[in-house]
Amino acid sequence: MERIKPNKTVTAILCSDFHLREDKPVCRTDNYWETQWKKVDFISDLQKKYGCPIWHGGDLFHHWKPSPELLSMTSQHIPNMFVTVYGNHDLPQHNLDLVQKCGIYNLMVNAKISVLQNGHWGQSLGDGRTGFIINNKQATIQHIMTYQGVEPWPGCTDPKASKLLRQHKQFDLILTGDNHKSFVEEFEGRLLVNPGSIMRMTADQADFQPRVALWFAEDNSIEWVNLPIQKDVISREHLAVKEERDVRINAFVSSLNLKSNDVIGMSFEQNLDAFFQINTIRDSVKQIIYKAIE
Repeated sequence: MERIKPNKTVTAILCSDFHLREDKPVCRTDNYWETQWKKVDFISDLQKKYGCPIWHGGDLFHHWKPSPELLSMTSQHIPNMFVTVYGNHDLPQHNLDLVQKCGIYNLMVNAKISVLQNGHWGQSLGDGRTGFIINNKQATIQHIMTYQGVEPWPGCTDPKASKLLRQHKQFDLILTGDNHKSFVEEFEGRLLVNPGSIMRMTADQADFQPRVALWFAEDNSIEWVNLPIQKDVISREHLAVKEERDVRINAFVSSLNLKSNDVIGMSFEQNLDAFFQINTIRDSVKQIIYKAIE
């Protein structure tokens, strides 16, 4: 369990990328439906313990149009004081103009969650926003792909976490979502926190430890809290694909000028996003493609 610094108050619980869903990822061997609610309930218990808001970095749902059952279960399990932004998976065709059609909008109008006015997929941090101001610390949430270390794929144009933190000096804390890995970047006492996904959804996450962060505005620090996981529930058997599927994947990889091992852990949609970054595609064409794959 978490170890809280003495005489300090938890300002917010930082998390992201719940990707709540009805179907089970092909790599999972357990009862995924039950497991995801246990994770949400764990976070809800943290919220009750500390009485603070939960800030979520986007992609609450795996698909923008959750079933009535999934929507009902989310309403029952979602923690109190839950604040989020629209991630790319939350938006029909990745289009912010269509938010009234999505599941998050339903939860918002029924007062189950709060949705910020900015910080959504496709928006920019440099739009003059102020974010939250708590204890003289300024914080914001942004669903944006950012990373540490090497590029997540060749030709990636998304910004590094260090670059984002240096560019936007008005923020003491930037909470990001989209990248399912968890990390914290620090520069001159300011933080960028990317909590990662709360569920392990691909084979390359077999050794990943899902976690959330407790944020202390008093000294702008965080403490990680590991979410409970069950070992040996991630399988790699599905990676032994049939020859016909190999041919299709190799053809797609060739079109991206990527090596086959660069995309093993990536979903088709992630590969598609990578293709859009590397190639100049009109927005109208992107919308048609996103609509087709839904």
